[in-house]
Amino acid sequence: MIARANLDPDVQRRHNLRNLLQTIILIVGTAALASAIAWVTFGPSGLIWAAAFGAIGIWFLGRASPRMVLRLYKARELADDEVPELHDLMRTLAKRADLQAVPRLYYVPSQMLNAFAVGNSADSAVAVTDGLLRIMNLRQLAGIMAHEVSHIRNGDLRVMGLADVLNRITGFMSTLGLLGIPLLLGTGWDIPIAGLLLLIFAPTIGGLLQLALSRAREYDADLDGATLTGDPEGLASALALLERKQGGAWEGLILPGSRLPEPSILRTHPKTADRIERLLAVRHEATMAIPLAETRTAPTPSLVPPVRPPRIHWQRLGIWY
Repeated sequence: MIARANLDPDVQRRHNLRNLLQTIILIVGTAALASAIAWVTFGPSGLIWAAAFGAIGIWFLGRASPRMVLRLYKARELADDEVPELHDLMRTLAKRADLQAVPRLYYVPSQMLNAFAVGNSADSAVAVTDGLLRIMNLRQLAGIMAHEVSHIRNGDLRVMGLADVLNRITGFMSTLGLLGIPLLLGTGWDIPIAGLLLLIFAPTIGGLLQLALSRAREYDADLDGATLTGDPEGLASALALLERKQGGAWEGLILPGSRLPEPSILRTHPKTADRIERLLAVRHEATMAIPLAETRTAPTPSLVPPVRPPRIHWQRLGIWY
């Protein structure tokens, strides 16, 4: 068995305890919000319906194949002879994380800078975009891959999926209540002012709780990823590079205010500067566990499909590639 990276156990214990408490509070808060909306809208029977919808959603989460999500991104699995350094890295990380199976590697033919994980410890995959492969060196990729493997090991994907199910139940019940569906069903619509305000603002509150949960899990995956590699600076370097390359144009359009000095509540991820600061705070406690050269790895030319300029198709009423 390979020893864990030498991070200060007290620092790691405090970090994990804080994030665990945050996760519990946010999940309980989301569940309580969904229950309150169900009660306000349909009374005691609403709680039964909410529990039924939640059970169906959790059942589906446990049986959804990672390939379903990957197909939406037009991702394809990387063969062993394609970017072999990345395959070797993933096998090492999976062994260090004690995963039941090595996550499969998928390639997304996109110039976006992104990587994401799907599945659970027994059946999982990590997808990386062409853009990410081409700008990162192997040490930086190791930090990113370790971060995604930590999400898989910690069950973050299921936790976030549960939060999403509860948030959807909240939105669904709130919409039914505002449309007056209980009145149409003959169950009455005697909702006090406080309940009406809850129906209006519950979806927004649920969304903010979900974003807060996402940020908490990202912090946890950062430190756990650094534990796997023993190289907090590698992931910190990757995050700094992503921040420089991606810029703020699109983020400013989608999430206004996200570039303000103070973190915005609309962030799905913590502020990059905060993540880097936390990582660098433990660098003196770490011992490199996976020595890697800082050479850049890149896919073979066959990985990159030819991209034609967009053409106007009048018959299809749009611009197509």
